[in-house]
Amino acid sequence: MKRALIISPIALALAGAVSGCEQAGERPSAFKPVYQGVNTRLLDGDLVNFQVKMTGARGIEDVDAYAECAAAQYALIRGYGFARHLRTTVAEEAGLWLADAVYTISPALPRGLKTIDAEVTVSACAENKIPTV
Repeated sequence: MKRALIISPIALALAGAVSGCEQAGERPSAFKPVYQGVNTRLLDGDLVNFQVKMTGARGIEDVDAYAECAAAQYALIRGYGFARHLRTTVAEEAGLWLADAVYTISPALPRGLKTIDAEVTVSACAENKIPTV
């Protein structure tokens, strides 16, 4: 089954809130992600495209987190401290999750709802064992 979704910050917040819910007596399955790489492409100036692949994701939020970690590290590599999420499309087929995400990178905190402090995000990615670029 192939699915493609556009993720909004509100949808991610709701997904995160719901993901903690379990049926009584139900045991959560072990999370064993396999991160299969990031393809990074500079689109124009500060606009960057990240394509990530992984298996073992629990859902969209895991693939989105992988793309966010890549964006944060990329911003640091380029000498910037911040990134802003523009859009992410996620597809899953036979257990392989793919995300196509676009971010802007900037030296100062950008306007917008989904801004990322690159240093803080890269640190959180390391703590959660999510690889970066």
